Amino acid sequence: MTIQQVAEALEKYAPLPLQEGYDNAGLQIGLTASACSGALLCLDVTEDVVLDAHRRGYNLIVSHHPLLFRGVKCIADQGTVERSLRLAIERGIAVYAAHTNLDNVGDGVNAEICRRLGLQHSRVLQPLPDGENGSGRIGELPQDMSAADALRLIKTTFRAGCVMHNAGPQRPIRRIAVCGGSGDFLIGAAIAQGADLFLTGEIGYHQFFGYERQLWLAAIGHYESEQFTPHLLQRIIAAACPTLPTAIYQRTTNPIHYL
Repeated sequence: MTIQQVAEALEKYAPLPLQEGYDNAGLQIGLTASACSGALLCLDVTEDVVLDAHRRGYNLIVSHHPLLFRGVKCIADQGTVERSLRLAIERGIAVYAAHTNLDNVGDGVNAEICRRLGLQHSRVLQPLPDGENGSGRIGELPQDMSAADALRLIKTTFRAGCVMHNAGPQRPIRRIAVCGGSGDFLIGAAIAQGADLFLTGEIGYHQFFGYERQLWLAAIGHYESEQFTPHLLQRIIAAACPTLPTAIYQRTTNPIHYL
């Protein structure tokens, strides 16, 4: 099996045209005609991720966040991106990213978040014209919860260091909208779809104002909200390439620490 065949399997599941205009999903480094010895799956590509792939004898890394997102003018030792690039090239390891295309596909990152929370009857929050794909997702808890219990469920499920939230309306929580990563652009869509609570990774400070009568807002951190994406990537690859060895990078790549 070649690296190209693995990439094709990922793109069949989450087509590259679904990515946002600012994104750089797809192949980042490497020659796709090479035989694939195994794939290491991660959220972010760091030097240790590259070294872990090399230790395992794998020549492919599949990440959620693109290693090459902004322009790189020099490959040296000045930063994590440059060092990771150099190491991957030196070790002959290809790097592929499934980013906002995997966010926007119907059964993608946000569907995984819904599954982890146990939400039922989930659907796309802000659909694209095809109706099946789009931004965010919304579903229902099996039964009503108090806001405090819903926030505790979120904190526990995502092992969050903290949950930043507003003071929302005093009503039971049943319908929850979600968006992995930076999702505060979907607050309006969550309200329009009747969400009681909107969960995402990051919400700007000023966005927390003004919704106390409409819905609860909860932000758990970018990494925390998308941490289960490598498990989704592993299932996609296993279904299409069942003989290919895969592993999930086990250490955290979250650059944010909590005191």
